[in-house]
Amino acid sequence: MKLYFSVLSTFLCMIVFSQRPIINTRSGKVAGYIENKIEVFKGIPFAAPPIGALRWKAPQPVTPWKDVKTCTSFSASPMQADPKPFMVWSKEYLIPGSPISEDCLYLNVWTANSKSKSKKPVFVYIYGGGFQSGGTACPIYDGVATAKKEVVFVSINYRVGIFAFLAHPELTKEAPYHSSGNYGLLDMIAGLKWVKENITAFGGDPDQVTIGGQSAGAFAVNFLCASPLAKGLFRGAIAESGGSILASSLRPSLKLADGEKIGIKFANDLHCANINALRNKSSEEIFKALGGLKSPIEDGYFLPTSISEIYETGKQNDVPLLMGWNQEDIVAGPPVSASNYIAQINKQYAEKANQLLAAYPATNDAIAAKSQKELSRDQAFAIQEYVWSATQLKTGKSPVYMYNFNRQLPGYTAETEYGAFHTAEVAFAYNNLKFVERPFTAVDHKLASRMSNYWANFIKTGNPNSKDLPVWNKYNTNENWVMVLDENAGSQPLPNKKQLETLLQLYK
Repeated sequence: MKLYFSVLSTFLCMIVFSQRPIINTRSGKVAGYIENKIEVFKGIPFAAPPIGALRWKAPQPVTPWKDVKTCTSFSASPMQADPKPFMVWSKEYLIPGSPISEDCLYLNVWTANSKSKSKKPVFVYIYGGGFQSGGTACPIYDGVATAKKEVVFVSINYRVGIFAFLAHPELTKEAPYHSSGNYGLLDMIAGLKWVKENITAFGGDPDQVTIGGQSAGAFAVNFLCASPLAKGLFRGAIAESGGSILASSLRPSLKLADGEKIGIKFANDLHCANINALRNKSSEEIFKALGGLKSPIEDGYFLPTSISEIYETGKQNDVPLLMGWNQEDIVAGPPVSASNYIAQINKQYAEKANQLLAAYPATNDAIAAKSQKELSRDQAFAIQEYVWSATQLKTGKSPVYMYNFNRQLPGYTAETEYGAFHTAEVAFAYNNLKFVERPFTAVDHKLASRMSNYWANFIKTGNPNSKDLPVWNKYNTNENWVMVLDENAGSQPLPNKKQLETLLQLYK
């Protein structure tokens, strides 16, 4: 009997092992697993751990390995605060509680058939989180559903917060490219280079890569579209609720010298005489310290000059764009009364206040509340993509496809209004509603199927359209066609164009 069970156990192990996909990357072999006929690889290192002497350095090559590396679980998320559900964002939209570590430069791959002779288009997803949080292990970033549409889905971790963006004169001096900061963006470049060098082994086409991201991920996509370091690494881009072409209160434009001054103060506040002393601090000490640079800058290397200037002079990576925002893309707090709103606008905009109040009125408290939500959305997200798309069409040759996601999502509690909130579209775009604990209806699942097909079509061809979907008109600066993604999807002229034009005048 013991011999029987021993033979059975060996046989079962052989079956499991035979079903374990193994891929030979340039650094060594990796083993994944099969999920719903999709080959899944999680936690593949694409750069050396950015710890110790490599903290605040551009990502370095990974050390090759000899044995088969088991890649069946997500790596640690980048160093950040413990994730706690807040406002509209329940746990499905957040990273797991652990592990969280500076050792975070790993990526994940989902592919339908790594041995296929015909190579599939590739999609590289960049998560949001305000450049302060986020990670690839969020449930809504799962790649199985997209991989089933014959797309190789890749998600990459990148450093966030002070670990990703600290600039300092010493760091600038030691870097061979004579700059500092923007390490999180350089992580993305390293991830894209890994894709270029290795994705063929996973059944992907390295010459048919599309990048995409949401919120800070969309801001990063704009940076990548502008950076000469990203030239040739992708041929299409998706930006969900974000862009960086205009300097704003949400994303002020800082140059290297400004960032270095912030870095000097950060070191002084920690009583560190030099960068080595800062590198000897623990992750927790660095994370808990106040101040420091925590977002991208014009560093003269990754970004030679402003994104606006790069686009205005036609020096961007000219690729097809799919972009848009959500109806309730709101980052402001609860609305104030009409009288307080008017007072705030008068204080902020002075002689231009009446012009803005005509576009975002305050006739009564209810109307003022609606205006505050729309103004928050437009200032933070819509205006960026409005200007980004117009400048691309002015100086580039590639098309733009614009959307408005308006589906009103049900909440996970009955007390709060949610609507088409910031991040709501992600689970729809990648057909991952099953990971979200909300009472979705058949309408939601139909929309998720439709949206994920639009996204997959764009990844494959640079055009979201196909015969079985409502026509998505190209965006232009005359008719301003947008695809309204709701119960009844369809193209229509941009609803808030007049508001955006008014807002744009205030930026000049």
